[in-house]
Amino acid sequence: QVQLVESGGGLVQAGGSLRLSCAASGRDFSTYTMAWFRQAPGKEREFVAAISWSGGVTSIADSKKGRFTVSRDNAKTTLYLQMSSLKPEDTAVYSCAARQWAPLHSRNYPYWGQGTQVTVSS
Repeated sequence: QVQLVESGGGLVQAGGSLRLSCAASGRDFSTYTMAWFRQAPGKEREFVAAISWSGGVTSIADSKKGRFTVSRDNAKTTLYLQMSSLKPEDTAVYSCAARQWAPLHSRNYPYWGQGTQVTVSS
């Protein structure tokens, strides 16, 4: 089992950057596929990015490619999401998720953080 805590959200102007972190506690972090999702008010939760347990393979949602980068530091048991060229439509609650040995295309995750708010002003 793994516990997840996100941080790094906040208010940023359009065109700005933010780096979100997801600190994991528990055992065997390096065996978990990790992902970021987001949910804007009145909208369904959507996939943002995922990274393999080794960090060697990543998947970014098409609409975020070129602006968002996902990475992890297994020694620090932390997941990151670097976001740049932010747009008002990126405003959402961003949550990290974990699933042991999950394939990168999976969207089904059993462990979730509480989320961090990102607000992009125009």
